[in-house]
Amino acid sequence: MWEFSVGLYMINIWPDSLLYAAIYGAVESASIALFGSIIGRWVDKLCYVKVLQLWLVTQNLSFVVAGATVVALLLNSSLKLTNFSAFILMVLTINICGGIGVLSTLAGTILIEREWLLVISEGQPPEFLTKMNSVTRRIDLTCKLLAPVVTGFIISFVSLKASAITLALWNTVSVWVEYWLFTSVYKGIPALGQSSQRRMARLLESDQERSNPTLEGDRLLPVTDGSSELVDRKCSKKLYEKISEIPYIAAWRVYLQQEVVLPGLALALLFFTVLSFGTLMTATLKWEGIPAYVIGIARGISVVIGIAATAVYPVLQSHISTIRTGLWSIWSQWSCLLPCVAAIWIQSGFLSSYILMGSVAISRLGLWMFHLSVLQQMQDLVSESDRLIVGGVQSSLQSLMGLLAYVMGIIISDPRDFWKLTSISSSSHISCIPLLYPRIPCTKAPLPLRPSIVG
Repeated sequence: MWEFSVGLYMINIWPDSLLYAAIYGAVESASIALFGSIIGRWVDKLCYVKVLQLWLVTQNLSFVVAGATVVALLLNSSLKLTNFSAFILMVLTINICGGIGVLSTLAGTILIEREWLLVISEGQPPEFLTKMNSVTRRIDLTCKLLAPVVTGFIISFVSLKASAITLALWNTVSVWVEYWLFTSVYKGIPALGQSSQRRMARLLESDQERSNPTLEGDRLLPVTDGSSELVDRKCSKKLYEKISEIPYIAAWRVYLQQEVVLPGLALALLFFTVLSFGTLMTATLKWEGIPAYVIGIARGISVVIGIAATAVYPVLQSHISTIRTGLWSIWSQWSCLLPCVAAIWIQSGFLSSYILMGSVAISRLGLWMFHLSVLQQMQDLVSESDRLIVGGVQSSLQSLMGLLAYVMGIIISDPRDFWKLTSISSSSHISCIPLLYPRIPCTKAPLPLRPSIVG
């Protein structure tokens, strides 16, 4: 709900400019780009229940505060003229709360997609994980279908203030329902509890090993004329190890060692775009005069198409493999976005806006299938000890690309120049395709059962 509404709030707070919408998007993306890898390591070091508690409380509380701040700004529309310092402080509050909210959401996403689904699918055929991924994405997209439509109607037929109040109240109530649902799943599947205990035991053992370093190397160091050189080398090695242990650097080292680096980079490049129903495109459509409920319906249609992708993906993947499904999907997605580029030359703002919305909506079929393809490659090829860290870095990389897109929006903040952002985004989409070809196998080998590691 917040993801859809925030662009409309920002264009209302500062009309005729995408600047505030772009700054908000940049703050969100920068938060994950900077701290995403650390979030992955943090999730890896906590038990499942603790992650659930911190995730849900932090996420919902941040959006409640952001919603209340938006209400205050809308009630005091002249604040930027009468008290600009207070106005900036409230805008900063919205941005900070948004950043905290997406970081907590990321923690939950990593836990569910990169850990729980794999634990639940242990000992099952590969297609079981494929179906689990699809069903989970379908649930997520269904929520994204309902929220924009409801919010769009509230904004169009009641007011922006009413939508912000509804947002704050919804997050206040939903946190309890979400926690009950997740804990019910956790208690109902014993493998999750066993996996959490196993992870905690592994981390405890690792901490004990680090706290009791051996001094054998020091005792065996010969005292010779060349010993100073050996000491220098040893000091350099220790310095390198210390730097490598910095959480941010260590996480990226783990990620870069994975076989799925290129597909991950290709997926991240898709986030360097304004061709989605995100903050910038939503604000631009609103500036063009498209009613909020129409934007909400268009976004809802795009989500329905995304839900269809979750049904098509398992069928296609079972016939042509995960990698080839991803390649087919990305070509499909890019082809569907071509009308967006063609719409640049259409003089009618309304017509070009509807072409833009339709093209972006249809492209969601390929986009979500590609997303599922990369997710499954990471689930299959990344080891248990690394998958949460890899998930955090992948999210960080995606947000870095998203941040660059919002920086474009800050530089090109006039809605009349949105066509420039469209052209750059289209180029970014085609540039990711060559990264996928090196991983296409010559033959399609049958996949074994997913091994069970539950003791």
